[in-house]
Formats: sequence, structure tokens, C-alpha cells
Amino acid sequence: MSRHRNVRGYNYDEDFDDDDIYGQSVDDDYCCISPATANQFIYSRQERQTPKGDTLEEEEDEEDVPMSPTVIPNLDPLDQAKLYSCLDHMRTVLGDAVPDSVLTQAAIKCGFDPQKALDAVLSEDTKTAPVTRCAGEETAPVARVSQEKAPLPQRTKQEKAKSRDASDNKLDSEVVPKVARMTVSGKKQTMGFDVPSTGENGVVAAAATASLPPEATPKRPETPSKGAKADEPSTVPTPGRSSGKARQSIDIKAELEKRQGGKPLLNLVVIGHVDAGKSTLMGHLLYLLGHVNKRTMHKYEQESKKAGKASFAYAWVLDETGEERDRGVTMDVGMTKFETNSKVVTLMDAPGHKDFIPNMITGAAQADVAVLVVDASRGEFEAGFEAGGQTREHALLVRSLGVTQLAVAVNKMDQVNWQQERFQDITSKLGHFLKQAGFKDSDVFYIPTSGLSGENLVTRSSVTQLTSWYSGLSLLEQIDTFKAPRRSVDKPFRLCVSDVFKDQGSGFCVTGKIEAGYIQTGERTLAMPPNETCTVKGITLHDEALDWAAAGDHVSLTVTGMDIIKINVGCVFCDPKEPIRVCTRFRARILLFNIEVPITKGFPVLLHYQTVSEPATIRKLVSVLHKSSGEVLKKKPKCLSKGMNAIVEIQTQRPVALELYKDYKELGRFMLRYVGCTIAAGVVTEIKQ
Repeated sequence: MSRHRNVRGYNYDEDFDDDDIYGQSVDDDYCCISPATANQFIYSRQERQTPKGDTLEEEEDEEDVPMSPTVIPNLDPLDQAKLYSCLDHMRTVLGDAVPDSVLTQAAIKCGFDPQKALDAVLSEDTKTAPVTRCAGEETAPVARVSQEKAPLPQRTKQEKAKSRDASDNKLDSEVVPKVARMTVSGKKQTMGFDVPSTGENGVVAAAATASLPPEATPKRPETPSKGAKADEPSTVPTPGRSSGKARQSIDIKAELEKRQGGKPLLNLVVIGHVDAGKSTLMGHLLYLLGHVNKRTMHKYEQESKKAGKASFAYAWVLDETGEERDRGVTMDVGMTKFETNSKVVTLMDAPGHKDFIPNMITGAAQADVAVLVVDASRGEFEAGFEAGGQTREHALLVRSLGVTQLAVAVNKMDQVNWQQERFQDITSKLGHFLKQAGFKDSDVFYIPTSGLSGENLVTRSSVTQLTSWYSGLSLLEQIDTFKAPRRSVDKPFRLCVSDVFKDQGSGFCVTGKIEAGYIQTGERTLAMPPNETCTVKGITLHDEALDWAAAGDHVSLTVTGMDIIKINVGCVFCDPKEPIRVCTRFRARILLFNIEVPITKGFPVLLHYQTVSEPATIRKLVSVLHKSSGEVLKKKPKCLSKGMNAIVEIQTQRPVALELYKDYKELGRFMLRYVGCTIAAGVVTEIKQ
């Protein structure tokens, strides 16, 4: 080692000159003493040179504030040990309900007998006012928190202020009882230092209510600065809990108006035959409204050109999955939000392909109004409207699911040069069919549009070929004129689950539309049919966290206290006090569509109810009714043919959560399908079991 470095003649003393270890020079004698020990036993000139005026003020304040009952210099160490032992026995019976000051006084009066002291405290407790008891309970935990953070510095400050000129015997008399208390009670060390501070604050609280003015209590010199910080978290949750109980009685209708700024909520579903241009139409509408920026739109245009589908650029705004973009068809219900001048609209883009009719039913069941998109091209409208097309079936489905207001967007009018004859031909055929389906002529509106060029979507068109014969509203203006339905806010809470997924953190998330009532964070809710109770930890509406949500909102709930395996799509979250009914057998009034095979007893069907898709059988044919009057025409028919109105009994394979149509119109409707065709629509009239 000597050949690398000259260590033989090295002067090691030079390395330690002016070296500072832990703030102390190496020449100091007490460098091995801990800072707490040095603070307690070693003389500090800085603390002794405080102004005399401050010392007098501290001593004067100490005379006003009574001393801690648990640190009494007049008691010898043996009596202090008896006092702590008595306090431990009383604490095991009373807990933290009574302040330490009351227990200490009772123990001294009764000669440290725990039984007599307990009797005295309990007899006095019934006489005292509850206000003083609450004051003691509130100050005790705060003092305990502050003392756990800094017990030793507070004790040394008290000793310096009270016994500056006293002998060392007095210091020993105050320290020894704490050790004796720990050995007698057998509790932890932190508990040994808690009780003196708690008792001290307990007496101060009692003295403040009895003799001192409220302004005198913060002037105690022994209260550390951390005590005020520890007091803040103890007072903040208290109004939170009280407001949580009071939130159940809020005026939900007034809160809804405040949240939406006076704009009612409208749930809109876009339906129509496959390749009618639904996604392109609504994607271009969102782009014109500014919900899609130019950079994103440019990226969609470039990617669609590379894929050989340049005309699908606007459709990619709503068709977000890779499979939908590759196949060029919408497969699942895309959901987004936009605002008009007087409405907040939740847009649902339903699939048009017949293979995805169940998904379309899920979207239509959550809608208030609908936009029916038809293709004005030669041959395309006829293909969608004739047998086998989805235009008829979609219109029947939305009407059967409660949609009464319909806007018909005659799309791709630019391909027929905005011909008035073609527009009138389409409206006459559709109008006759929609009237048969149950739509009123006053609730159906026809708008000529072009989804690719964006004509007549947001603003009225300026194309002379169109304006020469059409002077009506644009599509956005027509949506704005729709009437918002009345929400069942006053009824018990009901939410139909449309999706379940695991999110970050504890619990999991369920999404769906609130059909009735309202929900708040922290509330307990019941999931049926699993019959499991859980707690709502968070509510999200359009990626925005809320404290509450009401009927009509498409929300995402974060719930805890329940296993995710027990929740499926189709479950209903409801009020635990008024739960939804669960059954496997119910009676319903159904209207049969154009069916090829007559329905008989034991006929297998697929029940579509809200987001539920459940296999079922028609167990019994009860009666055939008159279409308009509802009179019974025939009891116990052998079969049912197309166009009939009948009452049947349906049995499902698994339990289903249902509501009667008369109680909840939103939850009382269902559809029946057979071999890929919708054969009937119905309403629940009676729940069997």
C-alpha cells in the first residue's frame, strides 16, 4: 500500500481540523449524547437569556390555568401510583366517554378506590349537561394527538416555567410517578405519557366553560403550535359526516337545474340500416361542433386513406375499436356528449347490422328520442326498407321501447343531386309505415342531409338545389326542438348495469343509465339478482367526477364491499329499502310482429330486457285481447299469429330483476326475439315468482 500512497509520514490531524459532525465539533465533550438528552439535562444559555417580561406573563397565565390533576406535586410517589392504577380500572369500564379530569377528581375524593370512584362518576354523569361532556370529548383526542407528536419538549417547558428556582427533588417527584404509572398499568410507553396531557386539556376545557371567557383558552403557553394543526383534521370531517346525512334530503330537481345550467338532459340514439351513414353523419356533426380538433381529424383522414377507406374518416370519430374500423361497420354502441342551445345531449351510435341487433336494443332501451338515418341513393333505401332490411325493424324496436319522438335524416342526398321528388318518395313510404308502428305524424320530422359533405347538419344549407324547395330546420336545430321527458327522480333508485370492469384502486366499476331516483357517494346500494350490498365510492359522468347523479344520467359507479364475479351485465342496482323484485316467471301483454311461425305453448324465445339477454319460454297463453280496447276476445288460445295482442306467461331460465310497467315505464318494457328476428314487444303486467 505504501507504494501507491505515502502513508508513513501522513499527518492525520489535518483531516479533522474544522470538521463538524452532527452540528458539534469533535472537541466537544458531550458529542455522544443524544439531542433529547442534551435538551433535558445540559444548560442552554440561549433559553436562559429570555426577556424577564415574558417569564412574568407565563407565570401569571399559569396561575389562571389549573394544573393537571394527574401531575400533583403534593402527592407522594405511592399515591401517584395508586391514582394511575385506579384510573386504569375506570378507563376499562368507561372508555373515553369521560374526561380524565373528572376521573382524577373522583379517584382522589374516594381514596383511590375504583368501585367508589366509578359510582361517583356515573351518578354525577347523569346530572351534568351533555354540552360539557361533548366539550371534554372533543378536546381530549386533540390533546392526545398533539402529545403523541411532542411529549418531551412540552414537559420540559412546563418544568422550566413552574420550577425554575426549585430544587432537584421536585423534578424527581414529577418524573417518578410517570414511571410508576407505567409499571402499575402495564401499558405501552406512549400511553404512559398520554394521560397527563389528556387530563390537563380536559380540566382546561371544563374551566373554560365554567369560569374563563372563550378568548382566554388559546393563551395557554404550554399549548404547542402543533396542537392547532392537529385540531384542523379533527374538525374538518365532522361537517362532512353531518352533511352526508343531510344530503339525502336535498332538492334533487333544483340541483339538476343548477348542474345543467337550465338545460335539460336528452338521450339520443342514432338508428338505421347498415351503411346508411349513421357514424359518418354524427361524426361530422361532432367535428363541426368542435368536439374533434383538426389535428385528430387530419390523422383520421390519413389513416383511412392508407386503409383504402377515405370516406370512413368521420365514422372513425365514433368507431374507435380496430375491428370496427377494419370491417367498416359499427359493432357496439358508441357514446358521447354534446350540447345544443337548450339541451345537453347524450349521443348513442347504435349498430345497423342485423348481427348486432342485441347491442342496438341495449342502446335503444336507454334513449329518449331517436334519429332514423336512411340512405337516399337509388336502390339503397329500398334494400333497407323492404323485407330483410333493418330500417323497419329499428323503427319498430325504438317505438316498442318507449321512443315517441323521431327525426328522419334522409342522408346522401348529394348523390341524387338534392332531388325533391326522391325526398318526397322516401318520406311518403316511411310516413305510412311509421304511422302503423305507432308514431304520431306531429312527432316525426324529415331532414335532408349529407353526412360526408356536412350539408344541413349544424347550420342550414346554402346549396341552391336544396334551398329552392326546402326551408326547414337543420339536423342540430331539430334535435334542439325535441321535448325532454319527465324523469322519475322521486322514485326509488334503479340503475341497469351495461358494463362491468376493474379499475385502478380498490373495488370495481359498473356503468349504466339511472332509470329512476338518484344516488350519492357513500350510499349503500343493493345489487339484484345477486342480492349483494355494496358501497358507492365514486360517481363519474362523462369522465367528470360528481357527488351525486340522478335519473337519466349515464354514469360509472365505483363500488366496494362486493366481489366483481357476482355482478353481470343486466344486474340492477337499487335502493336497499325498496329493492327491485326478482322472478323467473311473470305475465305480460305482448304485441306480435310479422312472424312466420305461430307461437304456441312452450315456444322458445330470447328475452331482451334493458341490458339483459336471457333465454326464456312462453309457458302459457292466457288470452287474446282487442288491439284498441283491450277486451278479452278469447281465453286460452292454442296459438298466436302475427299482429295479435295477447297476454302470456313467460318463464326464464335464470332469475331476472323486473318492475311492473304501471310502476316504472322505463323498466317494464321488453322485447322477444326468435332465430335472429324480433317477433314481439311487451310490457310486464304481473310478477309471479
